[in-house]
Amino acid sequence: MNYLLIFVPLPILAQLLGWPPVIIFFASCLGIVPLAGLLGKATEYLSDRIGEGPGALLNATFGNACELIIGLSALHAGLTEVVKASIVGSIIGNVLLVLGGSILAGGLRYETQTFNRTAATTSATLLALAAISLMVPAVFHFAVPPERQLAESWLALAIAVVLLVTYVLSLLFSLKTHKHLYVRSVDPEADEAIGVTGWSIRRSVIILAAATGLVVVLSEYLVHAVEHTAQALGMTQMFIGVILVAVVGNAAEHSTAVLMALKNKMDLSINIALGSGSQIALFVAPVLVFASFLLGRPMNLFFSPIEVLSIWVSVIILSFVALDGECNWLEGIQLLAVYAILGAAFYFA
Repeated sequence: MNYLLIFVPLPILAQLLGWPPVIIFFASCLGIVPLAGLLGKATEYLSDRIGEGPGALLNATFGNACELIIGLSALHAGLTEVVKASIVGSIIGNVLLVLGGSILAGGLRYETQTFNRTAATTSATLLALAAISLMVPAVFHFAVPPERQLAESWLALAIAVVLLVTYVLSLLFSLKTHKHLYVRSVDPEADEAIGVTGWSIRRSVIILAAATGLVVVLSEYLVHAVEHTAQALGMTQMFIGVILVAVVGNAAEHSTAVLMALKNKMDLSINIALGSGSQIALFVAPVLVFASFLLGRPMNLFFSPIEVLSIWVSVIILSFVALDGECNWLEGIQLLAVYAILGAAFYFA
């Protein structure tokens, strides 16, 4: 993945040379992918080495920094619908694409793989909470009279507070009261797989700072090219946000989760996929709502019917997969099939 670092300066060069926005958009996507990987590696390494409390705070802040930075850039540009679409895309991408790909990869090597059912169902329940947080604003939107539609933004703020408090309590659950249910991140094989073996704390901090700064820069180029790219390719901004932007932000987690599944470490693979999805729903989304108020552009949580449906469908099929504590390659195919169906629906929407 680090070979893609050659694309990092390309959007800046393309802008200076006046190249088409489509090239700038895809060059930004390709440049962000390895940066997201480096950012994730540095975050995981530091959170493992500085202790549980500070490590949890660091992971909560930078665990999905790429998605958060892209979302903030889109908010600043006034592309609220792209922000919402990327939230939905990150959630269903982790549940269906990342987990489905991991289960398929592991299932092709091992006939049956097992995992901690309690931890998996807890994560599934947290994602069900995310689905509820999307359903309520949708019902509210159609239930209240037009003159009260401004209340949607305040409802979003109230829901964001509830989600953020729930996220903090879920950290307490996984790191303190029930930490025995979750796989520790410190694992020599895991470190080797994600490429942080031998990293010093100083090197990790430098990489974390540099990668964050470059993601901020490339996110600005990506966001400003979204509208022109959508028009040039005949795609909706919703499809770009749900599929393309979300895949770019989660690319590093995709590869790590699959590598862990191939090593028959399904607990760790599932923790990566579902933990990231839960963090998007319970941490990144509320922070973006708070940021929208600070920017003077309050964002509500009214999502389109197809976006709400996609979250509910993902949660429903996830509950079936997580119920028995074991998986096989066919279940991975089923998750990927649902993702493909939803992707087609978003493309033609």
